[in-house]
Amino acid sequence: MAAEDLLTMNSFLQPVADTLGVSLEVAMVILTIISIWSLVWKGFGLWKASKKDHKIWFVLMLILNTVGILEILYIYIFSKMNFKKEKKQEKVEKKK
Repeated sequence: MAAEDLLTMNSFLQPVADTLGVSLEVAMVILTIISIWSLVWKGFGLWKASKKDHKIWFVLMLILNTVGILEILYIYIFSKMNFKKEKKQEKVEKKK
């Protein structure tokens, strides 16, 4: 069964390798590096979103695959914004 899976993978990656002008082995290495990169950033982003109780961001990062771009933006920009505190302060100011 493993040999059949490898042949299927080779037939899938061969056009990609040909388009990039690299060998099949190099295409597999590039795909592996991109997969690991994306997995690491997705893990950090999902962990941070769950710790901050940002459910919408968690679902977006879980569904969308942006090779780590969305996760990096969330970690360094959007997670630092305090959406809940701003809403609470506005309610307090409106009551006064």
